[in-house]
Amino acid sequence: MYTMPHEMVWGEVYFPPLLLVVALAYLATVTVGILVTKFGLHKYVGFPAIAEISLIIILVGIIGQFITIV
Repeated sequence: MYTMPHEMVWGEVYFPPLLLVVALAYLATVTVGILVTKFGLHKYVGFPAIAEISLIIILVGIIGQFITIV
């Protein structure tokens, strides 16, 4: 049986679970970006903005497997 996802409550404000997933994916992307820059691998990326958005989408899919967003 499917469980209904619950909104997160902070004070009296309700947040959807997808917001948490996207925030975690963005933080992970920033961390990966810092590591890639530190090791000098950023010079192999042709379009950094597209690579960053693609990484966020991939991480949302991965993190979404562990946090129910539907």
